[in-house]
Amino acid sequence: MNDNREHKCNICNEQKAEGQGIRVVSGFICETCEEEMVRTDVKDAKYPFFIHQMKQIFLGENA
Repeated sequence: MNDNREHKCNICNEQKAEGQGIRVVSGFICETCEEEMVRTDVKDAKYPFFIHQMKQIFLGENA
């Protein structure tokens, strides 16, 4: 589904075209954040941030 709609990335909050990322449940993750997430070690300081942002997707805005 590559239809040029813009979506706000749930990680970096930037607007990106739908073809520039992945849909996860009701959320969207841009390619840049996706690549950074998969390369981030669990001991990295940014890892908890990614976990928190993913919880926002799965549990909603009140997570």
